[in-house]
Amino acid sequence: MVLTEDRAKKLPTRTVRRLGRPDRAARSRGGQRFLLIGLALASVYSLFPVWWLIVAATKDRTGLYQSNGLWFSGWHLWDNLEQLFTYEDGIFLRWTANSLLYAGVGSLGGTLVALATGYGLARFDFPGRRLVFACVVGSFLIPIALLTLPLYLMFSEIGLVDTPWAMLIPCLINPFSVYLAKVYTESTVPFELLEAARIDGAGELRIFFSIVLRMMTTGGATVFLLAFVNTWNAFFLPLTVLRGEENWTLNLGLYNWSGKRLESGVDLTSLVLTGALLSIIPMAIMMIAMRRYWRTGVTLGALK
Repeated sequence: MVLTEDRAKKLPTRTVRRLGRPDRAARSRGGQRFLLIGLALASVYSLFPVWWLIVAATKDRTGLYQSNGLWFSGWHLWDNLEQLFTYEDGIFLRWTANSLLYAGVGSLGGTLVALATGYGLARFDFPGRRLVFACVVGSFLIPIALLTLPLYLMFSEIGLVDTPWAMLIPCLINPFSVYLAKVYTESTVPFELLEAARIDGAGELRIFFSIVLRMMTTGGATVFLLAFVNTWNAFFLPLTVLRGEENWTLNLGLYNWSGKRLESGVDLTSLVLTGALLSIIPMAIMMIAMRRYWRTGVTLGALK
């Protein structure tokens, strides 16, 4: 619509401003389209390695090297799975069980320790509390790789090298998990509720296990998931403290198979890729299982 000077004088001021401005709805739709395109590109970029891994796991050795890497060439997934589960008397299943033990039990114990420590730093006043918290935050500056050699020397002195304890004990202490637990406790657990429980005669252990842990379900699920993924993907620590194949993690075992091509000329690339595809299934299951705790936490926060 074209406004002449005479017609513009006759119209109200608000109408002239509305007709003279660009359409806000059109601009909003353009911004939404741009956002959707960006999210779609990010999703494709994130899923691209998974797609390549799925395609590669369905190929035999010939198709792996001579066909298009982004599309199927025959269907040999069942053959690869059979070889994977039977190679070296099924050592792959032993490695999977080890990884589940280290990541599951270690992360569960580490989550309990982190929640208890964070709760103590957030809701108890004791001498040196700020110094302890400063040490926790300062420990973020120390790379985990630098702690591997001291851990190996310490475990060698007490005879824990090449045992499950060499993987489980380091999982119990995670400064970042303690920090998350402290921050979540400060925003979730009120002082008034703790004082009311003490007045009713509840002890500190009962308060922690019966009240605090239930209120920190969402934070505990986040801490557990981060610890599980970190332990499941750990490589340098098991490479240093684990020697025998029967105690190896899944990542360490697949790495050893990938190196056999250079050492002995045995090409196990198909088995390595198939094993890598199976290794992402536990983390996917863990993400789906933890989702309901996050949804519950968000709903409770909205009700508050």
